[in-house]
Amino acid sequence: MERSNNLKSWVKLKLNKQNFELEPIASDAGFRRYFRIRLQNNKTLVAMDASSPREDCRPFLKVADMMAEAGLRVPEVIFSDLKNGFLILTDLGKNTYLDIINENNADALFKKAIFALIKWQCATENNALPLYSEHLLRKELNLFKDWYLNKHLNLKIDQKSSVMLRELDEILIKNAKQQAQVFVHRDFMPRNIMADDNCPGIIDFQDAVIGPVTYDLVSLFRDAFLSWNEKKIDNWIQFYWESAKAKNIPVDGSFSNFKKQFNLMGVHRHLKILGIFARICYRDKKTKYLEDTPRFFNYLNTICDYYSELLPLNEFLYKIKDRENAMKR
Repeated sequence: MERSNNLKSWVKLKLNKQNFELEPIASDAGFRRYFRIRLQNNKTLVAMDASSPREDCRPFLKVADMMAEAGLRVPEVIFSDLKNGFLILTDLGKNTYLDIINENNADALFKKAIFALIKWQCATENNALPLYSEHLLRKELNLFKDWYLNKHLNLKIDQKSSVMLRELDEILIKNAKQQAQVFVHRDFMPRNIMADDNCPGIIDFQDAVIGPVTYDLVSLFRDAFLSWNEKKIDNWIQFYWESAKAKNIPVDGSFSNFKKQFNLMGVHRHLKILGIFARICYRDKKTKYLEDTPRFFNYLNTICDYYSELLPLNEFLYKIKDRENAMKR
């Protein structure tokens, strides 16, 4: 309550004591909170409350400037209080892609998102952002073991499975490091893209890094909250691949190789998300995210069926799914 009052007082000060209302906007899986500031003239702004030390507004400010310079539509920072973690931003609207996307408009919406992503990737500059380092890649893969397998399932991993998971880590890390390294949003999913007739708005970009060229595509097309058939996904990633080559983004020259890079990157992200959802449940007491784990198992089973090196993972996943189902009974 004290923090909410401090935010209201700060907003009032920055808006020259104008009358306004604060409306909560759906929170994300992190520690940030958002509010729509509704002014008397019907104009709106957005307030971000990023409580330190868990959140740091400086990466958000830096990436916002970089994305705007690259030609992307992002919130403009009007006022900031870095010490307290308060920001006032322009409002990009109420509707995300997640709110409006369907079978009829998905092609058009995703093409706009792809063009925005390519703009971001074309702006890549060495050392401008942190690297998606091997250390970070391993740390993410360990989330699956530490939080999903150990904490959520209370699973004691036998030696055979332990060896399989270590070998899998090496396959996935090698795949990530061998790809072209570009600017990566790191959560470029429909929930973080604001709908607009011309240029989609991009939000939640504070964790941006320089990393594998396929990572944001995986976030876009194998989402936490939406699923599409494989034929559609193939068409979309081929459209990206052709468009990226036309802009001289150094994607693999073979679409088949590029698709495998995409799929293996998907395995990495899906395992990471399973771990994150378990961590959010047990550490942060946000239980709803674990309800979406079946979608990620489906993603993983689909991908594993394509490649012989992933068959041991597939067998392991079916075993732990059985354990998960037994826990629910």
